[in-house]
Amino acid sequence: MKKYILMSLSLAIAFSSCVSKKKFHKEQKKVTVLQRDSADTHSSLYGCNAKVAGLENEKIEIQKNLSNLSTSSQTTIENSKMTIAEQAKRLKDLQNLIQSQKDILSKLKKTIADALINFKPDELSVELKDGRLYVSLQEKLLFKSGSAVVDPKGKEALQTLASVLNTTQDISVMIEGHTDNVPVSGKYEDNWSLSVARSTSIVRILTTDYKVDPRTVIAAGRAEFYPVADNGTVDGKARNRRIEIILSPNLKELFKLLNQ
Repeated sequence: MKKYILMSLSLAIAFSSCVSKKKFHKEQKKVTVLQRDSADTHSSLYGCNAKVAGLENEKIEIQKNLSNLSTSSQTTIENSKMTIAEQAKRLKDLQNLIQSQKDILSKLKKTIADALINFKPDELSVELKDGRLYVSLQEKLLFKSGSAVVDPKGKEALQTLASVLNTTQDISVMIEGHTDNVPVSGKYEDNWSLSVARSTSIVRILTTDYKVDPRTVIAAGRAEFYPVADNGTVDGKARNRRIEIILSPNLKELFKLLNQ
């Protein structure tokens, strides 16, 4: 009986020992799995932390760039405002200068027209055209046919005109000779020669006799190539035989503004 009891007890202890070892190995495996999971989690966490740090750096860089862009944009806007203001001022200055030139020419036209009022319309005319003032003197007032010698009545008109020019500043004076299309004969080789000779005769009278500043005067001849009327008629030919005294304002200040 005792032997049976001892054997049973030994079997119970042995069974109990087997169960404990299996449980131990099972728990140990769990621990191993948990340790591996923990290591993976720590690795993932480290990677996430690195990404977060990278994103924070990108955020700081973006904010920095935005700040710089904002400052640059503000500077550009301010510069644009200054440029627009400068351009507006320049445009206004140009408009004022152009209007001033127009006013000068309009006043000069009235002054010359009033001074030459005693001459007939078919002898001379005063006209504003293309920003310049044209005083057109017909051949019948100035010259005999084919001649460049100025008649006394023509000199009277030139003296009156010179008195106005001598009191007017910043005006350039172009003297242009024009003819009809009839070929000349005698003293002058062609209409070019005649138109230039007539122009220079006027220039000499204005500058030598009536003291117009020679630095403001230009002589030119255009022969028959700038007609104002039909050369096919007697009246048209007469109108084309003329001296044009073209008065232009000094554009030095205008060019100075345009070149700024």
